Amino acid sequence: MDFGESWGKIDLASGHRRSMGDGKRGKGRLQGAEHGEKAPRLNYSGSSHLLRPTSSGVLSHNTRNSYSKLSMAALRGLMGRVPVGAVGALATVAGLGYVASESVFTVEGGHRAVMFSRISGVEDTVFAEGMHFRIPWFQYPIIYDIRSKPHRISSPTGTKDLQMVNISLRVLSRPQTGNLPLIFKNLGTDYDERVLPSIVNEVVKSIVSRFNAAQLITQRESVSRLIRDTLRERAQEFWLVLDDVSITDLTFSPEYTAAVEAKQVAQQNAQRAVLIVEKSKQERQQKIVEAEGEAQSAALIGKAIQQNPGFLQLRKIDAAREIAQTIANSANRVYLDSNSLLLNVEDHGSDMGLSNGSIPTDGSASGSVGAPAAGGDAAKKGWF
Repeated sequence: MDFGESWGKIDLASGHRRSMGDGKRGKGRLQGAEHGEKAPRLNYSGSSHLLRPTSSGVLSHNTRNSYSKLSMAALRGLMGRVPVGAVGALATVAGLGYVASESVFTVEGGHRAVMFSRISGVEDTVFAEGMHFRIPWFQYPIIYDIRSKPHRISSPTGTKDLQMVNISLRVLSRPQTGNLPLIFKNLGTDYDERVLPSIVNEVVKSIVSRFNAAQLITQRESVSRLIRDTLRERAQEFWLVLDDVSITDLTFSPEYTAAVEAKQVAQQNAQRAVLIVEKSKQERQQKIVEAEGEAQSAALIGKAIQQNPGFLQLRKIDAAREIAQTIANSANRVYLDSNSLLLNVEDHGSDMGLSNGSIPTDGSASGSVGAPAAGGDAAKKGWF
């Protein structure tokens, strides 16, 4: 097998290694070169494993191990040819690039940075947005988000009248920019999770206990304002700024809710009963007024008949006019006599119990009602 023109050859048939120059057996080395050139030395640890072909034509395990060792020796020989100065230059460039990348850091918009030094600890300087320099390994920045973040906190508490209520608050908080080193020293980076739940529960319980359950609904704006002002004062002790505090949910116990609903239903039923009574009174008053009106109407009609007997005839004429108007609007043609029209012109005296046209009275009034002579004939013929 040939490993190159300048590397020498290995006799696989005999299992011996020999150089190309002298043909002598070697112990772990291949020396010699063709055309007078010096071949590179390939160190090979002398062992009893010889390169022999197998009957199947595939190299044996010993043969593969020998090939791998020769390949590693060749690789080390090639690496030996690389100049030492080039390796140093590459290492220097890589080191400078690492130092340059670790010497700067960037603070994004809406953030601030606090520098921690392995020598002096947390520095008092707060780094604004932009690019800044640091000493690699000795210093590293801690980035804070100073934008307002929402937090939803629920607090079950009791009212003044010993009713349980669950109040949910939505709080917008952010750290004080100038006090970020103190926040990092005392609270760390999860300052909001450490501070807000405790102070919110404390303030909500103290404020809600001053009001009754009904007042929490009717005076919700006042309760919200008191909670907001008190929370802002407490948050300043921990270098926090609360931009907004609002009550988002107010839930009472199921028993209290059922009692309030039953009370409202009872009040509505009572109001409905009052309205029914008032309606009955109004209807009774209406009937009284209607009866009084009818009585006065009857008295006036009687008085009018006594004073003027022709009033009854006028009423008959009005009734006949209404009947005639109704029939005239009908699509059928109808012929009616005077009796159907309630006129009774011919025997008006007999219908009223009169004799010779006189009207029976109590003696205070008498007279006669006359009718035109032609009127009776017209009524008989039905041409009224």
